Amino acid sequence: MGTASGAGADGGRDRDDEGRAQNQRPRDRYGRPLPHGSRGEVERVPDDAEFTVDEGLAEAQRLLDAGYAFTAHEVLEAVWKSVSGPERELWRGLAQTAVGLTHAQRGNAVGAARLLRRGADCVASFGPRAPHGVDVEGIAAFARALADDLDVGRARSGDGIDPSGMRLLGA
Repeated sequence: MGTASGAGADGGRDRDDEGRAQNQRPRDRYGRPLPHGSRGEVERVPDDAEFTVDEGLAEAQRLLDAGYAFTAHEVLEAVWKSVSGPERELWRGLAQTAVGLTHAQRGNAVGAARLLRRGADCVASFGPRAPHGVDVEGIAAFARALADDLDVGRARSGDGIDPSGMRLLGA
C-alpha cells in the first residue's frame, strides 16, 4: 500500500484529528489509491463501517468471488475491529489472507506469500471448531498453496490471481 500522506481535496492530509489515515481517496480494483477527483473502480468501505459477523462473511465472499480482494479485506477488517476476545485473531487472520491476495494481484509475490502464510497460520490455529462455520482449514490450505505457487513460479502475481478460490465458509 502507498503512504497515507497524500494531499486531500483541500490540500491537507487524509488523516483524522488523531492522525489516523482516512479512507478518502478513490481506489482501483486492487486498492491502489487514485488521484483525488478520479472515479474509483470499486465502492469504498467507509472507515466507520460496521458489519455483523454473518454480514461480513457474506459480503467478503461476494467480493472475493468478484475478484476484489482489497475490498474484501476492508470488510473483514471492519469485523475484526468490532469483535472482542480471542475471536479477534480469527478476523485478523482472515484480513491478512485477503491482504495477501491483494499483494498477489498487485504483483508483489514476495509480500503476498509472506502475508498469505501469516494469515494461514493465524486462522489455522482455530482448528476444526472455528466459530461461525469459518472454514479455517480450507482457507489455510488455499493461502499456503498460493504462497507456495508464487514462490516457485507456478502462479504469477498480477491480474491473473483469482481470489474466488478462497471459500470463507465450510460446505
